[in-house]
Amino acid sequence: MSRLWVIVPAYNEEHGITATLDALAAQQDRDFTLVVVDNNSTDRTVDVVKAFAVAHPEMTIEVVHEEQKGTGAASDTGMRHAIAAGARRLARTDADCLPAPDWTTRIHAAFDAGLRLISGQLIPRTDEGVRWRDRTIIRVVLEVASTFGKFRPGNQDPRYLGPYVMTPGCNMAITAELYEAAGGFPRTAIEDLHEDRALVNAVRMLTTDYGLRRDVRVLASNRRVRAWGVRRTLEWYADHRYKPELVDIR
Repeated sequence: MSRLWVIVPAYNEEHGITATLDALAAQQDRDFTLVVVDNNSTDRTVDVVKAFAVAHPEMTIEVVHEEQKGTGAASDTGMRHAIAAGARRLARTDADCLPAPDWTTRIHAAFDAGLRLISGQLIPRTDEGVRWRDRTIIRVVLEVASTFGKFRPGNQDPRYLGPYVMTPGCNMAITAELYEAAGGFPRTAIEDLHEDRALVNAVRMLTTDYGLRRDVRVLASNRRVRAWGVRRTLEWYADHRYKPELVDIR
């Protein structure tokens, strides 16, 4: 049994998911099972993942399928698949992200320190043709949003046991028992609800054993910035104030 199960939801990621798989294959601690959840892709995503698995027999890679559209639905399917197989520690990243080489090592260290939900640090990718200025703006705004989230009315409730901690779905980890106790990711589409925010707020009603670990690092995609620009991207993440015709930027 692997010590850790890594869940990667994927929709039409045939051109980008290999970079994510390469980053996971380069982990210092590769004692994990990788579950790629195909979210009803219409391209060759599954073929690419299966070919990668054949080329890397030292890795344990599973592909499961979820027809219901949405990162929440796909992530929940992957998490519950892992739990049913006996997983006790779960992590998630996305199919357009690059976990740092010590990502799984740092996740284990955070779990061993007593955390049951781990919020990681997002760093903008530098290989997608997005200007340094725009990447810097996004990084600064993420820090501001993380602070503002603690005071946001939607994150205030007398039932919460601890402060809000922004927990990006593409860089987080959680124990299996806490995931189930909190109800898991809501089975929603990304344009309907930020499933990561919903999960962390459910966790806050159960425990204070959660927190930000800046040493748990993932390089996150800027493709929405490239497609929409900085202002509209920020409006999208701020409760979907910007509503694009095409959400699934590829």
